[in-house]
Amino acid sequence: MVFGRSERRRRPAAAEPVTLKILVAGGFGVGKTTLVGAVSEIRPLRTEERLTEAGRPVDDLHGVEAKSTTTVAMDFGRITVHDELVLYLFGTPGQDRFWFLWDELARGALGAVVLADTRRLADSFAAVDYFERRGLPFVVAVNCFDGADRYPAEAVREALDLDPAVPVLLCDARERDSARDVLIAVVEHAMHRGAQQREPALP
Repeated sequence: MVFGRSERRRRPAAAEPVTLKILVAGGFGVGKTTLVGAVSEIRPLRTEERLTEAGRPVDDLHGVEAKSTTTVAMDFGRITVHDELVLYLFGTPGQDRFWFLWDELARGALGAVVLADTRRLADSFAAVDYFERRGLPFVVAVNCFDGADRYPAEAVREALDLDPAVPVLLCDARERDSARDVLIAVVEHAMHRGAQQREPALP
């Protein structure tokens, strides 16, 4: 019998987790920074600046009058869904004048969340149109603000004229579990759509 270290089983090296990039988009003041901050396991990177009088002509505060800051570049956070999957989150700026950043932020993304506010639902059209044009899988997550009217997911789908395959969820961007469920829905939707695209066409 041989004694020594050779008898010990060698532990397999831990596999590196899969890392995926997810965008969090939507209109001005819809809760993108809040969602990233609620779910991130690291201190999120924020590029917020105070709203000024100079911005009043271009920043529509209707429905979000209490908002005092705005994202001027991006928000960044990270969440480990499980040992084999890590999501990197990039929150986009909501105002039209910062849309030139979207193309760079969207590069290499698996999918996106379009956050919506039923009080300003029309603000979601630009993000929906952007991801539809790029062919990037996305889900619509209705952020249920206190005091805002609640509508069924199908009513939101109809109002936004969404494809039936696009998931629509209700969420609270302040709650970690709720935000996490939205991100998991993005990954599942993107993987499902990718699998469908890989299926061979029937003759």
